[in-house]
Amino acid sequence: MKNFEYKRVCTLEEVFHLLGQHQEKAMILAGGTDLLVKMRNKTLKPEILIDIKGIPGLDEIRYDPVEGLHLGALASIHRLETCPIIREKFPAISEAAGYLGSFQIRSRGTLGGNLCHASPAGEMAPCLISLGAKLRIVGSAGERWVLLEDFFTDPGKTVLQRDELLTAVQVPTPPPQTGCKYTKYGIRKAMDLAIVGVAVALTLDAEKDKCKEVKIALGAVGPIPLRAKKGEARLRGQKMDETSIAEASLLASQEAQPITDIRASAEYRRKMVQALTQKTLKQVQEALS
Repeated sequence: MKNFEYKRVCTLEEVFHLLGQHQEKAMILAGGTDLLVKMRNKTLKPEILIDIKGIPGLDEIRYDPVEGLHLGALASIHRLETCPIIREKFPAISEAAGYLGSFQIRSRGTLGGNLCHASPAGEMAPCLISLGAKLRIVGSAGERWVLLEDFFTDPGKTVLQRDELLTAVQVPTPPPQTGCKYTKYGIRKAMDLAIVGVAVALTLDAEKDKCKEVKIALGAVGPIPLRAKKGEARLRGQKMDETSIAEASLLASQEAQPITDIRASAEYRRKMVQALTQKTLKQVQEALS
């Protein structure tokens, strides 16, 4: 590992000053579970690491029925997995967090780091996208809010500018008769990257037989996490029966953009998108019935 300078900061102002001073030579350190591995492998060679763990409030988790769920960027994945209010109000987030890596990785890794790493196979993005999450991004010029589904641009790349920092994720309170679930398929049952990930957030009408609203988010089957919008459109306003679910799942698989690699072929991934979307839609529907 190349020698580097280490700076621990306590305010956002210090972060922006150091980023402005060092530009591309500086990198943000949160949990470090991805960054330090890349530094050891010499794929990243920063000259200065800016440790933001000392900034107060960036690890806060709170819930308000009107404002929704606030997740600080420094909240650990383990806290997302085990937090009682998340388990009660947003169980799919807890479920997705539990899929991520080992206990040690979940204890160290942070939500902000996971999202900013921008892996197409990242665990947290599909679930949060399906729930309509938005991100608070703060920079030297002020703050802005970005929908999570618009945050990723390419593998490992996001809309963050050099002088900006992701500080929080806001998840709106779902409407009544809404359920959400994340389903992951990997070679191993634990500590493995997803071959396919599917998240579904489904809202049924008052009679619980028609789809009022739905979001289907896919992971590991494209350069970035993506919405299956044609699949969603097939269900919206329609009766939730075997035919509509099967057709929506087929459309979702056609919207996927998988590649062939050492872990699975593109054709296999596409078929798994269809199967997992159908399975997950049925599971959410049954849980709401």
